[in-house]
Amino acid sequence: MLVLASGLAMARPELQQVMSMVSDYAQLLETEIPRLRRYARALTRDAARADDLVQSCLVRAIAKAHLWQPGTDLRAWLFTILHNQHVNEIRRSVRESVSVAVEDVAPILTVAPNAAASLQLLDLERAIDTLPEEQRQVILLVGLEGMRYEDVSAILDIPIGTVRSKTEVSPNARSAAPRRQPNGVAGRRAA
Repeated sequence: MLVLASGLAMARPELQQVMSMVSDYAQLLETEIPRLRRYARALTRDAARADDLVQSCLVRAIAKAHLWQPGTDLRAWLFTILHNQHVNEIRRSVRESVSVAVEDVAPILTVAPNAAASLQLLDLERAIDTLPEEQRQVILLVGLEGMRYEDVSAILDIPIGTVRSKTEVSPNARSAAPRRQPNGVAGRRAA
């Protein structure tokens, strides 16, 4: 018998089983890190803040590992934690009146020699940036991460109908959206 720090007695085979479960959980977490980082970067628009957000998400996931049920969707559970951590950070910064100069956080944009694809991505980034926060989160989870509406609904804690409506594009928005001409110049679609 082995006595753990908590005072529980555990036989060696039981301890090995627990250690194996912890190792499996750590491997599952590790496979989700790239997706978490991608979503965090899209949310924060800042690599350092995104990495901090992912780290706090993983710390919380490890601390709350006993709440995750094997066989359920770990990815959705982690995205829920990440989303809640992000919301908490925003609330904290509003409460503490933390403000950052736009010049400090604005990304430096460069144009590649073949600028058409870069310009399209820039247009997409600008269009996504104009969306309200809740709609942007839905679009990123559905479009970027390829998540099902049901999972997005659970992660953001909003009704599934709201998720569906946030992914629809109105005909007015479609006709007003900039469209790149073959020469790479942005234009407007004909109404």
